[in-house]
Amino acid sequence: MCFDADSRPPIAPIAGGSIDAGRLLLASEDGTAFDAFRALATAPTGAGILILPDVRGLHAYYEELALRFAEHGVDALAIDYFARTAGIGQRGADFDYAPHVPQTRWETLAADIRAGTAALRTIRGEGIGPRQVFTTGFCMGGRLTLLSGTLGLGLAGVIAFYGWPVGPSKNGTPAPADVAASIASPVLSIYGEADEGISAEVRETFDRALEAAGVEHRTLTYPGAPHSFFDRKAEAFADASADAWSEVLGFIAARSG
Repeated sequence: MCFDADSRPPIAPIAGGSIDAGRLLLASEDGTAFDAFRALATAPTGAGILILPDVRGLHAYYEELALRFAEHGVDALAIDYFARTAGIGQRGADFDYAPHVPQTRWETLAADIRAGTAALRTIRGEGIGPRQVFTTGFCMGGRLTLLSGTLGLGLAGVIAFYGWPVGPSKNGTPAPADVAASIASPVLSIYGEADEGISAEVRETFDRALEAAGVEHRTLTYPGAPHSFFDRKAEAFADASADAWSEVLGFIAARSG
């Protein structure tokens, strides 16, 4: 599992920020309505980011993360995965996500990502939105973030936090390492060195696949940090979280404007 229901991003809010934010419904390519949360920057930089959650789907962690991006000039949109099996609307901390994850499929997840990206590109009104679009995600969403680079979306970059890059998944998503040649965007991969599920061998396998495919990439591994270290509750890894956030903002800034 990734974040607990009471986890929050380890990012201090910018005092005095006034941001247009709130929930909305989007329509996927098959007509399915699904939940999203948008946060608009008061001083936009021209960058936008689609946030792909962990196995819990859209919850408070990702809504707050969207706000933190917007405070740094990045329009943000976080989406849910489970409308087809769990319906729409906010879910409580007791939401049992486990039966829903294996019912998702890459085809519909990809459709939702495409719909989310299209919505982000017009998030400020018809034909008005960020010039450069990025994706980011955590755990399950990290893997989907890497795969979003294969969808022909013209992404300026993909930023994956501890996304499994090799092996099978519970819902049939391809292994990013197996489709590295189709990733058409620069990649920033972020891991904890002590992540029991993503070993050094796994990370190196993905790096080699990206290198062989000629994909621009940067891999960050934080010593001693576990899976899901990017959490306000993980005070022991506050320095790693601060550095990771700085790297994320730098990655976006270098490819925006």
